[in-house]
Amino acid sequence: MSKGKIQHIVIIVKENHTFDNYFGTFPNADGFQMPRSPNPPPRDPDHRHSVWLTRDKTSVRQQFVQADLPAYFEYAKLFRLCDHFFTEVAGPSTPNHLMLIGADSPFIDNPKPGDPSRLNTSLPLSLEKQQLTWANYGGYAFQYLNGIQGIRKHASDQFKMDAGEGKLPNISWLYAPSQYDEHPPDRQRAGPMGNVTTGMQWTVDQVNALVKGGLWPTSVVFITWDDWAGWYDQVSPPNVETWMRLNPQPSYKGTQFRYGSRVGCIVMSPYANQGYISKMLHSHVSVVKFCESVFNLSPLNNRDRNADEMSDCFDFNQKPALPPPATP
Repeated sequence: MSKGKIQHIVIIVKENHTFDNYFGTFPNADGFQMPRSPNPPPRDPDHRHSVWLTRDKTSVRQQFVQADLPAYFEYAKLFRLCDHFFTEVAGPSTPNHLMLIGADSPFIDNPKPGDPSRLNTSLPLSLEKQQLTWANYGGYAFQYLNGIQGIRKHASDQFKMDAGEGKLPNISWLYAPSQYDEHPPDRQRAGPMGNVTTGMQWTVDQVNALVKGGLWPTSVVFITWDDWAGWYDQVSPPNVETWMRLNPQPSYKGTQFRYGSRVGCIVMSPYANQGYISKMLHSHVSVVKFCESVFNLSPLNNRDRNADEMSDCFDFNQKPALPPPATP
């Protein structure tokens, strides 16, 4: 991988949609067509690990189409879409958020409030040790990290201001407010949510801010989703690691921990291979490995040590691609 050309990595983490639920109709992708989902969907499907284990029979078989997600489809056509990109954990949000920042999770389901479990190694901590910079815009899982000195949470809106001024750190994790995060309606979360087109436009606005701030020539933007959310996906993920703890319930011991279901991942950069679909197996930890490779950081554990670094998504010798249109 060519060092020095990339100075900024932005990891945009949206909520709760499998690959087939979003990109099942994308041309030439390994997709599966299903009935079209209402937008927003009527409810938030159960997506705990116990339900994941019965997903072939119980998951919701509906999907959105290009008319619902025109910008995501256009980004995928212009840059790189991965159609074998898996969530790291066969469960809901929190463990997968942690995998994207620490290549590890003490949880397989979302933890109960007050759970003392923490990670002692993480990508933010590695960056700090090398005097590199990072920022968390809107994410909650950073509370489970030990040892970091940086601010654990900026407001989501701060990203657009920082990017527009050309002042992003080396790595940014970006999470949308609930009305724009694409999470299906959830009675435990206040306010309107779940409209995927509205959430998509929020993402476009963030990318536009990065371009406006002059950061496109030295940036990589990953757009991905955190978990399967109870939606069907036709591709069964490889079982590469089992859960060996008795919590949160004894029946989980010995069941599949990694990988979870497929989700979309769009790779945008002047050096992203354009107009191709990545068929290689990638996962959330592949993004961590890419960050480590770019900034010459040591691996955190065997997961990222053995992960691929998404090299098939890039050509650092190509003529740099133009930024995406402001209204894709």
